[in-house]
Amino acid sequence: MSLQLIEAYIPNKHFESVDEKLRDHPHTSYWVSSESKERMLVRILVDSDEVEDILNYLESVANVAEGFETLLIPVRTYLSRATLNEETEEKKKEVEEGEEEEDQALLMRASRHELITFVEKNSLTTLNYTLLIFLSAVVGSMGFIKDSEAVVIGSMVIAPLIGPVIATAFAAILGDYRLLGKAALTSLLGVGIVIVIAIVFNFIFDIGVDTNQYWARTEVTVSDFLLALAAGGAGSIATLNRKAGNLVGVMVAVALLPPNIALGMSIGKGLWEQAYGSFLLVTVNIMCILLSAVIVFSLTGIRPVRWKEVQRANVSRSLSIVFVLLIVASLISVIYFGQEIKFE
Repeated sequence: MSLQLIEAYIPNKHFESVDEKLRDHPHTSYWVSSESKERMLVRILVDSDEVEDILNYLESVANVAEGFETLLIPVRTYLSRATLNEETEEKKKEVEEGEEEEDQALLMRASRHELITFVEKNSLTTLNYTLLIFLSAVVGSMGFIKDSEAVVIGSMVIAPLIGPVIATAFAAILGDYRLLGKAALTSLLGVGIVIVIAIVFNFIFDIGVDTNQYWARTEVTVSDFLLALAAGGAGSIATLNRKAGNLVGVMVAVALLPPNIALGMSIGKGLWEQAYGSFLLVTVNIMCILLSAVIVFSLTGIRPVRWKEVQRANVSRSLSIVFVLLIVASLISVIYFGQEIKFE
């Protein structure tokens, strides 16, 4: 069982009604203490599956009254006589209902509030983010110079480019346009830094374009669409379970960094046809990741609490899916007709 601790600071005048509602939610333990003359402190130990409902309720009351504060604290260990007795029962249940338990685990996710915190970190343009992008662009450019696949893969692991793209999709699902703008700008900044570094390196070093690393990133195929869609879905699921480590594998799989380097190199050398191919590959990767992420996040049922926000999220979610689908369809058309023209 995964447990979390909710600490709610409740004004005295609202305590009785809020306390009654909170006790109705399933919980493992419930403690009340006097935090000050004006407020009471309620500490609730609950299963992770119940966290979102309780936080939604506390959010709704905090919107209409002053003095409410809520903290969510992860619990690594909880021991009591009851839990020790339950442990044996749970193991028996797992054996008897193994398949059912596995099915339920597939649908598990962190609460909306935890995910918002997780996603907001990936949408910020911080010094760490900028430095990692800069260093990954340097490493990736060197990989192109040396025609070293290992070095290029290393640069993909360093580059945190997929985080802001996933954050953009999450913000679109919630209709949070402020977060959407921040995440989109962070993504564009990352792409811009990589392209500029590649252009600068093109003038400093004699970068040859007769390499496998370069030519592999100057054209788009159907497999690139499928790869980006699958990687976007995997990145979204990793985000839902707050498994940042899994995003490293997604970064390598979808390869957002190398096409940007190829684009910068092509611009620096004036190879406009190759630059166009690299630009299409970058756009395909980003749009397919967005499409997968929007669909995955929609299926999880993540919604705001307040009515106005729910309405805005419903509109934003539909528009996001339609918008990204149109772009992906346009890209497929451009690539298909481009191949037909080349063939003729």
